[in-house]
Amino acid sequence: MIHIRSCVVAIVCMLSAASAAAQAPTSAWAAVMANDYQVTPGVTYLTASNWEAKLDVYTPRGAGPHPTVLHIHGGGWTGGSRESVILRAMPFLEMGFAVVNVSYRLARVAEAPAAVEDCLCALRWVIRNAKAYNFDINRIVVTGYSAGGHLALTTGMIPASLGLDRQCPGPEELKLAAIVNWYGITDVADLLDGANRRTYAVQWLGSRADRVEVAKRLSPMTYVRRDLPPTLTIHGDADPTVPYPHATALRAALQKAGVATELVTIPKGGHGNFPAPDQVRAVDAMRAFLARHGITRRPAATSAGQ
Repeated sequence: MIHIRSCVVAIVCMLSAASAAAQAPTSAWAAVMANDYQVTPGVTYLTASNWEAKLDVYTPRGAGPHPTVLHIHGGGWTGGSRESVILRAMPFLEMGFAVVNVSYRLARVAEAPAAVEDCLCALRWVIRNAKAYNFDINRIVVTGYSAGGHLALTTGMIPASLGLDRQCPGPEELKLAAIVNWYGITDVADLLDGANRRTYAVQWLGSRADRVEVAKRLSPMTYVRRDLPPTLTIHGDADPTVPYPHATALRAALQKAGVATELVTIPKGGHGNFPAPDQVRAVDAMRAFLARHGITRRPAATSAGQ
């Protein structure tokens, strides 16, 4: 475990130092990163389908409680890993967040709705363990990429009445301060048939007779209502994997419901891997969004056009 911790911190520090060479304001943060964060890897937060769902925690050592991000990888609910996206959490680390980097059941372990259930349980774990890790339960953000963006949305939007947290029952209110959705799926049923059919969605739902009904039950668009947390979406308008209209439809629905929402469009942007200037603009927009909603106490360095 010590070896894993050392490797993770060393990788983060090396890449931070490389970034600092190009961005002087980051250099001070890079120099003290290893001392400022404690890493707790491989925590089991749920056992389901004979599989242990694990997460890694990156906790600031300073006085808290700290704003906290639940960080969810993508991969079409069929692949990917939490390790593959940890460097995407660096802006949160630099802002002083605690980061909870989550694995969940992929389709080969359990089909839908397992991944949705797991992320709700991960949120419950964060709330239950807030004192132990110095999490601020009033400043919990959820973010994810692609299928992880979908899971970030469902974690913040699915009501308790749906009962998708029965794998980890408890009295805690599963509340969030904000959602940051990076090119996530908002209408799962749209991906099962027709022009937008995607193999990953078909695989996640399987051959069940009620797959369309289940897809609608697991679609963020189904749960748009006024009392949702502020929601930021970042999406390329040339995305070949998750259709860009998923982003625009969500923004329109949230606006109509009176939810604070923003959409950052990456012109000619594909499925992530945006050109560096666009990625910087998106991260700056995220920082500004979190500051506007009182989740970070630092002013945003720049403001990004929407």
